Amino acid sequence: MCTTSSLVPASISFFDSNVNPQHLEDIHLSLFLEYWDSTNIITGIWAVLCFFLHPQMAEDLIETHSVFSHALVSVSIGYFIYDFFDMVVHQKLSQSWELLFHHVVVITCFGISVLSFRFVGFAVVALLVEINSVFLHLRQMLRMADLASGTPYRVNSIVNLGTYVVFRINTLAWMTRWLVLNRDNVPLVSYTVGSVGMAIMTAMNIVLFCRLLRSDFLKSSAREGKKAKEM
Repeated sequence: MCTTSSLVPASISFFDSNVNPQHLEDIHLSLFLEYWDSTNIITGIWAVLCFFLHPQMAEDLIETHSVFSHALVSVSIGYFIYDFFDMVVHQKLSQSWELLFHHVVVITCFGISVLSFRFVGFAVVALLVEINSVFLHLRQMLRMADLASGTPYRVNSIVNLGTYVVFRINTLAWMTRWLVLNRDNVPLVSYTVGSVGMAIMTAMNIVLFCRLLRSDFLKSSAREGKKAKEM
């Protein structure tokens, strides 16, 4: 999770490798750290701790949960609501509609879990994707600092893509499989909302993965090949 709209100019594209904001030299350390947004790290660690401290939840993602895990999902809803309105105020709809739609889906699914005190474990599994968000947002910061051609960026790109596959694509695939296998144990409304939500999240994450792959690996390989021919 990361609130970006109040920190990044509307003209900056997430996948624009030519971004070099002139005002970066005036950004002090506290703003830089705020942009990284510690909520990514906190949420990722919190989600792991939920299963470590209460392993029974892994065996029953529907009914079993702790106050600790319920608090995580509740706090996450609050964050997504805040970030939703932050984007509405600071960004153009044409630039943020995908994230706004994503937030609506997440708030709806997590809201059902928090209010019904069911499927909390399932929601915590979904929050494991925040482990990858740390590297995803670090990638954006490196681009903003015009460091997209350095070794740190290349290393982060590899780690980012690896954690993306493990904590986003694999997690979504596992959650979809779990939802199908437990169809008889899930109420129709919850199953419908969950299925639609999973379909939307899967589609969005596949599109983002393709963009990352094209931007960080395919285009860079093409540029290197072109330079080699010129030499």
